Order: sequence, then C-alpha cells, then structure tokens
Amino acid sequence: MDNRSLLVANWLTKAQHDLTVAKRLKNDNSPLLDVAIYHCQQAAEKAVKGFLVLHDQWFPKTHDIRLLLQLAIAITPDFSKHEDSADLLTPYATEFRYPGDMMDPTIEETEEATIISKQFVDFVISLLPDEIRNELKKREIPL
Repeated sequence: MDNRSLLVANWLTKAQHDLTVAKRLKNDNSPLLDVAIYHCQQAAEKAVKGFLVLHDQWFPKTHDIRLLLQLAIAITPDFSKHEDSADLLTPYATEFRYPGDMMDPTIEETEEATIISKQFVDFVISLLPDEIRNELKKREIPL
C-alpha cells in the first residue's frame, strides 16, 4: 500500500473510531449524548477528508462538512445526496461542546446523528479502492 492509500486508511479508521465511540457513549447506562453527537460529526468530517486525500484534493482546516462536501462533489457528484446530512451534522462540532443554551442533545437527535453519520462513512468507504477497504476490514473493532 502506498503512502497516500495508507493515509486514507488512517483517516477512515479515525472516522470509524469516532463512530464507535459515539455509539458506545449513546448506549451506555449513563449516556453522554453531548460527546456522542460530537463524535458523529467528527466521523463524517474525517471520512470526507479521507476521500479528498485519496484524490489529492487540498481542503482547508475546517469542521464545515458542507464545505468539504462541495470539494468532494466536484470529484464524485453522488456526494450531493449527502448535503442534508452535512447540514445536520456540521453544527454538532460546536453546538453541544461548550456551555450554552442547550447542554445536551436529545436521545432522538443523537440516534438520528448516529444513523446519518454511519450512512455517510459507509458511503465514503464504498467509494474507496479494494486495497483500502480490505485494510479497513482488518482494522475493524467490535462495538
């Protein structure tokens, strides 16, 4: 595996780890929904960044999934199907991370974010070359 493919696999591994953490925090006996929903956003963000790395596409340092998605759409138009997901997930990078008007998302919001984030990560993985997908399978961790 060349260096770029390895870097892409590392981005997607981090995305999968974020998704795993989100699920664990959401399903715990004492759920931490604010942290779980943050990791849903992070999973989607890291997945699209991994895709952009694969295609040698520069991206700014940002948590704005919609902005990253626009770069990905220029490469693969099918990313446009995930614009609503990007709009839903992007605010979770900061919305519940710091004290403010709302301390915690609802369980329903967190469940929706978890489902959408998983769909997003799975979509990105489906676009990767077999070599990278096989590497990700070797790295899988149980929920």
